[in-house]
Amino acid sequence: MTQSTGAAQAGADAPILACPQCHTRVRVPAERLDQQPRCPRCKADVLPGQPFELDAAGLPAHIEKSGFPVLVDFWAEWCGPCQMMAPVLEQLAGRRRAALQLAKVNTDAEQALAARYGIRSIPTLILFKDGRERARQSGALPAAALERWLDSALSG
Repeated sequence: MTQSTGAAQAGADAPILACPQCHTRVRVPAERLDQQPRCPRCKADVLPGQPFELDAAGLPAHIEKSGFPVLVDFWAEWCGPCQMMAPVLEQLAGRRRAALQLAKVNTDAEQALAARYGIRSIPTLILFKDGRERARQSGALPAAALERWLDSALSG
C-alpha cells in the first residue's frame, strides 16, 4: 500500500463532523467516535448525546460537507406533537451518540430556513448525509417506529 493510499483510507475512516457549539469542522477517527471527541477550537463535545439547536448560519457546516449523518428536527415551541417527540429524540441522541448528530431547528425563529427545506408540517425530521437529504419524515413517531425509520434511511 502506498502512503497516499493509506492516507486516503484513513480519511475514509475519519468522518468530518461539525462542532455543535462553534460549527468548526472536525475530523474524528471512526474508532474514537464513542470516546466523546472534543472540538479542538472550543473544547465542546462534538457528539454531545443530546439534540442541539441550529440556525441558518450553523446548519450548512453540519450538512453540506459532512459525511456523518445529521438528523434535523424542524419544530416549534407551541407544537404539541413536537413536544411529544422531544423526549423521544433526546433518548435517540443518547443511544445513537456515536452514529449521528441530532439537531433542532425552530421553524418560528428560522422561517426562511424552513421554507428553503419545504417544511409544511411539524415536526419534520430530515436525515442528511454526504451533503444530501437522505430521508424525510413528517409527524410524531413513537420511539420504535422512529428507530425503524432511521435504520432504513441509514442503510439505504
